[in-house]
Amino acid sequence: MRLMHNRTEYLDIYTQLKDFPLAVSRETAALLYLLARSSRARSIVEFGTSIGISTLYLAAALRDNGGGRLITSEFEPGKVAKARANLVAGGLADLVEIREGDALVTLSTDLPETIDLLLLDGAKALYTDVLRLVESRLRPGALVVADNADYSPDYLAHVRAAGNGYLSIPFGPDVEVSMRAG
Repeated sequence: MRLMHNRTEYLDIYTQLKDFPLAVSRETAALLYLLARSSRARSIVEFGTSIGISTLYLAAALRDNGGGRLITSEFEPGKVAKARANLVAGGLADLVEIREGDALVTLSTDLPETIDLLLLDGAKALYTDVLRLVESRLRPGALVVADNADYSPDYLAHVRAAGNGYLSIPFGPDVEVSMRAG
């Protein structure tokens, strides 16, 4: 599928999808909340906000953990506006920083010293690139959740390979859950 594998035209492709909310499933949203709560996450990074459904669940977990910071990145300005409105309506906007633009730029600077949880749910062909941007900041035991990971074979090869520092398993038909070892 061209959409999921293209590393050079992803900005054009996602611009064409600007009016389509690309949200996680209800089950994946619940999983994100459960993982963030049970790991006592205080610092979360998200790649691919869309209209903020996963962001709401992650921010709710931060709130219920006593606070924290979620940095998320979204390419499409219209989706950023919808996500912000959803966060305000949910009373969670104070926990979230939405960075508008290409995640390869927006997530390349000014990240927390340590990250407890990373959600990958943007352009699937960029999963490995985004992981590498934040990898040095993932604390031992940090969780990485990749939605629709089967569309990113390079990413799966990386987190499943012995010696790369992850314990990783598929969860359901389309989610990969990994833990940073060490």
